[in-house]
Order: sequence, then C-alpha cells, then structure tokens
Amino acid sequence: SEAPFAGVPFLLKDLLTAYAGVPLTGGSRAMANYVPDYDSEVVKRYRAAGLIVLGKTNTPELGMAVDTAPSFFGPARNPWDLTRSPGGSSGGSAAAVAAGMTPLASGSDGGGSIRIPAACCGLFGLKPSRGRIPTGPHYGEIWEGLVTEHVLTRSVRDSAAMLDVIAGPDPGAPYYAPPPLRPFLDEVTTAPGSLRIAFATEGLLGNGTHADCVAGVHATVRLLEGLGHQLFEDKPIIDRAAVNLAFMTMLAGQTRAALDEIARNTGKPPIRTEYEPATWAFYLLGGALDVGQYLQAVETLQRTGRTVGQFFTNYDLLLTPTLSQPPVLSGALQLTGTEHLLVQAIGRLHSGRLLKLGGMLEQAAATAFEYNGFAPLFNITGQPAMSVPLHWNDDGLPIGMHFAGRYADEVTLLRLAGQLEAAQPWFARRPPFKEQ
Repeated sequence: SEAPFAGVPFLLKDLLTAYAGVPLTGGSRAMANYVPDYDSEVVKRYRAAGLIVLGKTNTPELGMAVDTAPSFFGPARNPWDLTRSPGGSSGGSAAAVAAGMTPLASGSDGGGSIRIPAACCGLFGLKPSRGRIPTGPHYGEIWEGLVTEHVLTRSVRDSAAMLDVIAGPDPGAPYYAPPPLRPFLDEVTTAPGSLRIAFATEGLLGNGTHADCVAGVHATVRLLEGLGHQLFEDKPIIDRAAVNLAFMTMLAGQTRAALDEIARNTGKPPIRTEYEPATWAFYLLGGALDVGQYLQAVETLQRTGRTVGQFFTNYDLLLTPTLSQPPVLSGALQLTGTEHLLVQAIGRLHSGRLLKLGGMLEQAAATAFEYNGFAPLFNITGQPAMSVPLHWNDDGLPIGMHFAGRYADEVTLLRLAGQLEAAQPWFARRPPFKEQ
C-alpha cells in the first residue's frame, strides 16, 4: 500500500474518537455499553492512512483529570516508575507508547492532556492549533474550542507525518487554521533560523515550580543559546485567579452538557452511582450556573487569548516546564478520603446550589492548576504547543519542556523540535519498567 502508515499498529484513546462497532466508554461506567455506529472524521483519516487499530487506551472519566486512574478501569502506570502517574488524560496512550507497545497512539488535549502525559512518559507531544484537526461529524467545538486531538510519539518525525494525515477542516467545521505551505514532515529537517524565545519558570496559572523543572528550563535555555537562539526571561501577565475560575466555570457547564448528552445516547437519565464523585459534583455545579455566569466565563477566556496573543507579537516561542512538578505518585491527585466522603454526601443531596454556595468552584480554581500550571493557557488561546523530552531528574524521571508558538504556526515548533531532537536525541532512551 502507498498509505503513509500502512500496517503500523495504533491505539485509540477511549474518549471522543468514535470507531464504528467498538465500545466508546470515555472511562465511565455510564457509557459501558455505548457502541457508536459511525467513525469520527479523525478515525476515518487514521484508517485511510493505513493504521491498524489494535485497541483502546485508558483515560480518566470524561478526560477530566491530569492523572489516568478511573474507578471503572483502574490506574494506568508510568513505565519509568510503576508507582508514578503517566499523566492524563491521555495517560493510557502515553504509557503504551513509552512501553513500546505501539510507536504512536491517539490523544486529545483540552488542558494539557497530550502534553502532560508526554512530559510524564518521556515522549513528544504536540497540541495543534485550534481548528487544525477535525471534530466532526458529531462535534462542532469541544469545551468552547479548547479541545483538539493528535498523537503521542517517540519521534518528532512521526508526529509531523501524522499531522499531515489528519489536519484540515471537515464539512461544517467551526474554526479554520490556515494550511501549511508544504508538508509538516518536511519542516522537521528544516533549520528554524535564530528565534526569539521567551522563557519562564514561574507558573502561568499556578504557584510554585519544583527545582527539577526549573533546572530543566535552565538547561534548555543553555542548549537553545548554543544553537543560536535569542533567549529572554519574560511571560504574559494575566489575571490568574479570574482565568482559573473562568476555566472551572466553563468545565462545570460542559460537564452538565456532557452528562445530559450521554443520557440521550444511552437512553437513561444521569445516575449518580454511575459517575465518580468529582464528575457528579461538577454536573450538579453546572446545573446551578446561570447563563450570564457561563457567558462571562467564556468572555474571560477569550480576553485572555487577546492578552497572550499580544505577548507573542514580540516573541516566536515561549519556553516553560510542561508541568510544575515531576511525575507524581499514582493517585496523588485524587480526592482525599475526607474530600471523597464530603463530595459523595453533597452529591446524594443533588444540590448544585449547595456546592455553589459552598464555594466549590472557587476552591477548585485555587488548587486545580498547582500541578498543571502551564499547558492549559494554550488551550484557552488556541495556540499550538508541544512537550519535548529534554530533561530527566536524578531519580530517572522525565521532565518535559513546553514550547508554545503563535497561532497556526506549528511549522516553527516542528522545525525547533527537529533541531532539538538532533542536538540532544531521546529516541533510544527507554524506561526501565522491565526491571521493576
């Protein structure tokens, strides 16, 4: 076959991407018996490229966590340390690729969900620009345009080649990213020239950055300077508290809509015991929001895109760590026992108003971005961004470096990624999971 990926084994993340005749659970008991009768547009393109889909990969319930430990399927493990999280929400795909099960696997990214697992598992993970990847035929935009899809890979080449396969609008697409002048794959071996790159170690949305992540940025700055790039310590100034609350408000409203859609697809109303307590709490919160609150949150996110876009008129790229900490222990990001009981108790009351009055959205906004304090900003703005495996700490854990570019400029990211991969190769580096 002349298909670019003819015969290559592939895994699908069990979220969003419909594969006719194959269960699509979204990591949730509520969707255990849901089997779509159609292929999503991106799956059609995967299959046309010759990929052989071997199965589905684990995801947290509805992709709403940066760990992959759904109660329905149990936790995915990080091949670099089986006691650690592989990240989320594409953690199952990242673990599979890092373990060598397949050379690439699909992911989706609404707040870092390709880049976080890439960072945790020592992989390359690119989040394309808003509108670059089709969402049809079922979806228009997902999470107000924050969500997109792509793959997790070992090499920059494979990611770029896959982008050539799946990029481009489908009928009725709500966004349009200008197409490249030539194949993305060709850009990987093209010199990027001397770039103006801002860098920051302090969280864009959260507070505090682990010393290992700071060290990774400083080492990457030295590497970039040695390659002829200009580095400037700078970052966009945004109202973090307002942005974080707007993100959580949007998420609550979208969770309400998602569970109601699942009810339509399965023919039964949302049932509390079929969802994890945190998902159910956000469902109730979404029902307690008024339209004005939700629209104000969306407007806050859109204004943030304007602010960040202005920052990028002075720079080609922004470098940060992908995460604020090294990969955490499995389960460390789950609700504590007390929190679990409290959310369960309130959930039984079916009172989103009580959760709202109790300040749950504000509490979530204050803590949700402490681990994931960099990547979500570029879901909000729609800009392309990537996690590159350039650093490992003394414990042998991968520390991803995050680069964000201007809207629709995946070309600069891929050129730089190709240059970095040649200068500091990571492809042959393998996790020691067989020894664990």
